[in-house]
Amino acid sequence: MTTVLVIDDSPSEMAKFRDMLAKNNYKVLEAINGEQGCQMAAEHLPDIILMDVVMPEMNGFQATRKITRGKTTAHIPVIMISTKNQETDRVWGKRQGAKEYVSKPVDEIGLINIIRKVME
Repeated sequence: MTTVLVIDDSPSEMAKFRDMLAKNNYKVLEAINGEQGCQMAAEHLPDIILMDVVMPEMNGFQATRKITRGKTTAHIPVIMISTKNQETDRVWGKRQGAKEYVSKPVDEIGLINIIRKVME
């Protein structure tokens, strides 16, 4: 079973991702901020990470950079998911190491297709 680490500080967004992913047979790990997400990525080595951008303390850009440049976590693909939908945000997200950048709100079929594409 594919393990997805979801890093998002919003309980309602986390619940949406948890439901979508569980329904599609993904195992879900949850982190409520960038720092906790980086620790969990190193500890659990998930198959893929869904990363919010706007979070307190360590934002998603910082956490993505730390994960994608870490010795033990660099192989884990990160998909950034955010309400920030400007082209500059997309470019900056990819420069931090994200494989994809998706704008919220996310539709289930679209998200599952992106996860499958990134994992190929």
